[in-house]
Amino acid sequence: MKAIIFDFDGTLANTLPICYYAFQTVFKEFDNKDLCSEEIKAMFGPSETGIIKENLLNINKEQAIELYYEKYSENHTKLVKQNSEINDLIRYLIGKGLKLGIVTGKARRSLDISLKAIQMENFFDVIITGDDVIKPKPHPEGVKKALSLLNVKNNEAMFIGDSDADIHAGIQANVITVGVQWLSDYQTLEFSIDPHSSFNSVSEFIDFLKKGVSYEL
Repeated sequence: MKAIIFDFDGTLANTLPICYYAFQTVFKEFDNKDLCSEEIKAMFGPSETGIIKENLLNINKEQAIELYYEKYSENHTKLVKQNSEINDLIRYLIGKGLKLGIVTGKARRSLDISLKAIQMENFFDVIITGDDVIKPKPHPEGVKKALSLLNVKNNEAMFIGDSDADIHAGIQANVITVGVQWLSDYQTLEFSIDPHSSFNSVSEFIDFLKKGVSYEL
């Protein structure tokens, strides 16, 4: 294994509450709609700007997008905390000499806010956001692009995520897939297609890595 690629929301950081809050504010303000977290989650796939452009009825979409980022930024510290276990995992992987990447549906603007807030902005060799692909997950475009930029083969990489879309994208990119439910908020209760492995805690995953288990793709 030469590289580990992560999803972001619900995988590296418990950012789903701030995403829900910002979207709920936007849809209430512009469409007078009260959306629950499940309704918002059903829109996930495109970046935040894509979600607003595709789902908001109000014509003032650019204003709505700016409100989203305003709410996302101003409430980030309150709703998103650093996770010491995730930090330990990242340090462990870097110490092992592994290349690290992120493939996320988030827009670059919100990802940058989050990475800076939780002090993760300097850990990753490659970052692919929703702005960098034509086809979002579950399409494998983002994972394949990350592999290319990391200069690793598909059988030398692992993709870790908390959603069905992550697992589908990883399998279609022909990499090892790991489904995780190790943060308090995650996207998928049960994966519709089985990942190669799944973990409910970060420490369990680190123990797994230390054992050096290998897979046949």
